[in-house]
This record gives sequence, C-alpha cells and structure tokens, in this order.
Amino acid sequence: MSSLRSRMAIECMLRDTDVMLDGPRPWDPRIHDDRFFRRVLAEGSLGLGESYMDGWWDCPRIDELMERVFRAGVDRRMPRSLPDRFESAKARLWNLQRASRADQVGKRHYDLGDDLFRIMLDERQIYSCGYWRHAATLDEAQEAKLDLAFRKLQLKPGMRVLDIGCGWGGAARFAVRRHQVEVVGITISREQAKIARERCRGLPVEIRLQDYRNLRGRFDRIFSIGMFEHVGAKNHRELMQIARDRLAPDGLFLLHTIGGSRSVRNIDPWLGRYIFPNAMLPSMRQVSDAIEGLFVMEDWHNFGADYDQTLLHWHQNFEQGWPQLADRYDERFHRMWRYYLLSCAGSFRARRNQLWQIVLSSSGVPGGYVRCS
Repeated sequence: MSSLRSRMAIECMLRDTDVMLDGPRPWDPRIHDDRFFRRVLAEGSLGLGESYMDGWWDCPRIDELMERVFRAGVDRRMPRSLPDRFESAKARLWNLQRASRADQVGKRHYDLGDDLFRIMLDERQIYSCGYWRHAATLDEAQEAKLDLAFRKLQLKPGMRVLDIGCGWGGAARFAVRRHQVEVVGITISREQAKIARERCRGLPVEIRLQDYRNLRGRFDRIFSIGMFEHVGAKNHRELMQIARDRLAPDGLFLLHTIGGSRSVRNIDPWLGRYIFPNAMLPSMRQVSDAIEGLFVMEDWHNFGADYDQTLLHWHQNFEQGWPQLADRYDERFHRMWRYYLLSCAGSFRARRNQLWQIVLSSSGVPGGYVRCS
C-alpha cells in the first residue's frame, strides 16, 4: 500500500475522533516520516509506540490524543501485529507469570534505577494511583490513598500486617508510624528490597525478597497495592488462595489494582514489550472468579479517574528532572517514558482502564462492613 493510501486509511480511522494529522492543535500528531502510516497499519499499537520512540511523529499532548483515540474505540479497530498475536497465543498456552519468571518485571522495570523513580514519584515513592478527592499535590494524594486504604483495613496497634508487593517501603513505613502495627513486606525487585530496608530501618518492618507463592505465617491484615497487575489470569486464584490461607479468621484483605473493561490474557503489546513484561490487567469477572468461594466481597471502590491526574504529575516530575537523568538514559528512553506516562493518562481519562480498591473478608464482617471515604 502506498504512503498516500496508508495515510488516507489512518485519516478514515480518525474520522470520529476530532484528531487531524498534521493539524494545529496540541493533540494533533505531526508526522515526520511517511513510513509511519504503513507501520501503524501493519503493527497497530506496537507500531504507534515504536514509531514515536523512533522520532517519526510528535504530539505536544499525547494524553489528549490518546483520550480521543480510546473514546472513539480506534484502538480496537487497529490491526493486530504478528508479535501481538504471538504474545496472545503464548499467554493462552503458557503461564507467563509462573514462579520461575516472576522476577522478570522486577529486573526490567522496577530495578531501572532509584534516580528515575525518586525524581518521578512522591516523597514516599508510592508507584500507584493517588486519591485526589481533597488533595492538591502528589504527596497529599498518595498520603490520602494510603490513609484511605488503611482506614478500610481498620488497622489497630499491634496487628501483624502483610504487604504483598511492598515497593520501596513507603506504604509499610506509613502503616507502622500511623497505626503502630508490624509489617512484613515482600517484593521481587532487589532494588526495591534494598531501599525499602533502608527506609524502614529501626521500625517493626521486615522486608523480604520473595515471591508470594512462598509465603508462610498468619496475618491480621493483608494489603496489596499495585502488584496484582503482574500476577496473570492463570495465577489469580492461587494468589487469592494463598491470601486466604495466610489471613486470620477475622481478618481483612485489601486489593488495590488497575482493572480493565474486558477479560484479556495479556497487556497492550507496546506496554508489554517496553514497560511491564508479562503484565495483564484483570477484569471484574476475572477478579470475581478468583475470589469466589474464598472471600466475602465487602467493598468494591473505583476511583480510576484519579489515575489521570497521578500520571500527569509523574510526567511533569519526569520532564522537570530529565536533565538529572540524561547522562544515564538516552533520548529514545526519554521518548519511551513520556509516551508511557501520557498514553496511560489518556486511557484513564477516557475511562478505558479503572482503579479498584477491593476489601475482602474471610467469612463476612459481623453486622456488615462500613466503607470509609
């Protein structure tokens, strides 16, 4: 197909989006290389993201572009590339998140470097959606999210608490200092474990470099913030069974996870290749199937719209801090990370993706559970 015909095909796909190729508005993409059109038609979202990394097009507001693309459903009409089909087939046939592969996302994403995440995130380095209901800054939004989660868990002094996917230790430290509990945190990232131990030194916090499948012991409360997206559909039930076995009979489990509107087996191909290998966003049905017969679902809270603002703050911090990172990361990484943050902001603004906090009990809270807000 010629470049002209390819361009016309892309323009036809964008007809209902209020997006104009080479247009004057901030969300209109400026095309620098005519190979862009055939690449996107052949490779779909993978070609779109890679061509941006390669400098074939630019757009001042990628988030606004992607919001329009997602709202119009253009992404679902784009062709699926051969690599995407191959990844989907692998996800159906094999367990890509099995224990022997569990550390891949840690090595390829979370171990990138503390300099990157320290610049991008809030003061506690909380790498998940903030809660913006009464917040004005990223620090306030992340504190509000942790406060909300721990009030939902009804933490009390002396409780033994498990943090599945503890990140850099910010949530564990907050729980201990605010609620006088003891915390065991697990992560599959060596860099996260090292920094979390430093952050929680002197506190009743134990940080383990450990997969959730190797957990032992009993806990009064369990929480998992921003980790379930790496578990995979073939392992959802196993994680829930382990959490059920590790939770005290009168305990509560809070699951904080991004959710998708459809049941799938693998993540967007570009995100899977460059940002979160082997990730998968669970659907409501997949979460429900995983918890059926194991827990009572006490509360299901969606504040996915707040992820848009969180991602925009991360992007702002990243761009402002880029001069401190440029010696270690090249310009292609710069464009990759910008595309990641802004395209994800667009997806949440379009309400394509959600953010759920789900409270589960072992056998039902006597008299009923009352949600905090």
